[in-house]
Amino acid sequence: MTDSVWGYTTTSGYQVGSDLTGFTVEATDGSIGKVDRHSEEVGSAFIVVDTGMWIFGKHVLLPAGTITSIDIPGSTIHVGRTRAEIKDSPEFDKDKHVGDESYHQEVGGYYGDARS
Repeated sequence: MTDSVWGYTTTSGYQVGSDLTGFTVEATDGSIGKVDRHSEEVGSAFIVVDTGMWIFGKHVLLPAGTITSIDIPGSTIHVGRTRAEIKDSPEFDKDKHVGDESYHQEVGGYYGDARS
């Protein structure tokens, strides 16, 4: 859909209007949690993952471009990053994740060009 790290790729299988809340998120080397919320806003699409017991009490922001595939019937999202890469990502800021350009630049810079 876009070349930006903040957009769903055409190969991800994302369908506009899909509710991804509650989907299981799988890194390249294992599960990282469930989608707490998501956005399909053009140029600012993302998922917020509740990592549950994996990183107790932590949420992570993943730009939509990190998503490699979405299994709608299986309620599973696959991302092209390892658990360690996700764990080391910039700290999630619930007050800045929407509309804060500098925060998006920090997270986007960390994940770089998310084509996997």
